[in-house]
Amino acid sequence: MARVMIDCRKMPSETNCSLTIAGTEEEVLKAAAEHAISTHGHADNPELREELRGQLEPAEAAMA
Repeated sequence: MARVMIDCRKMPSETNCSLTIAGTEEEVLKAAAEHAISTHGHADNPELREELRGQLEPAEAAMA
């Protein structure tokens, strides 16, 4: 099972958020959506999840 990650630092943010989430694609998308909604005020909709899915990258490269 490949691990993926999403790094909040790569997204524009007024709070300069530094959160990075890693795990399976399903885990990361769920956690990232919850974070985007609760912390950054994004709407909970399919477009948000598709945007997040496009930001996923292999975790191995960042963890090396």
